[in-house]
Amino acid sequence: MTDQKSISNKELQQDKTYAIVEASGKQFWLQPNRYYDLDRCHGEINDVLTIEKVLLLNDGKDLKLGKPYVKDAKVEIKILEHRRGPKIIVYKMRPKKKTRRKNGHRQELTRVLVQSISIG
Repeated sequence: MTDQKSISNKELQQDKTYAIVEASGKQFWLQPNRYYDLDRCHGEINDVLTIEKVLLLNDGKDLKLGKPYVKDAKVEIKILEHRRGPKIIVYKMRPKKKTRRKNGHRQELTRVLVQSISIG
């Protein structure tokens, strides 16, 4: 009975753990054991990268806010695959000038798995 309570407490604490990090010029809210699509990262599949630009860290008990970054905080991510986002069509037309331009774009993305969020 106590084992189930301790397991559920650990799971609840892990559910509350999150970090806000800066990666590729954007800010992302990351939680452990979840998948995210970031802009293309340099690295091979199954490489483990460390993000040290952590702006905010919540470990379930304590909230740490960086100025601008939290000291000694890091987020480890594992590269799962390189992929491309959905196609976006850009259409520009100048009325009465017979000028039209159609352009398509697909963003290069990297799917990552957050392995751990830690401090110290």
